[in-house]
Amino acid sequence: MNDLIYQRIENNPRFKELVRKRERFAWLLSAITLALYVSFILLIAFDPQWLGTPIYTDSNITRGIPIGVGLIVISFVLTGIYVHRANGEFDDMNSEILNEAKK
Repeated sequence: MNDLIYQRIENNPRFKELVRKRERFAWLLSAITLALYVSFILLIAFDPQWLGTPIYTDSNITRGIPIGVGLIVISFVLTGIYVHRANGEFDDMNSEILNEAKK
């Protein structure tokens, strides 16, 4: 019985669309994250003086600190975006596919 349901799901064009959308979205967010982190590392490698410059005169906080914190915050935001879409659109599509397969 389960093999029949699995076969129906695998053959469903909407399942293939779900997999394609989810993969494309995950790769997009991963590429954005990678680009941001690589850019930060390249900035550290090629212009550390700029990152080490204080934000304003007599400040102990350099440019690198808010940029580093910003990277972490952006990572959380991108994760939240993925979770929001996964819990919405992707879960809805998944439920519809399962309901079709069980009929």
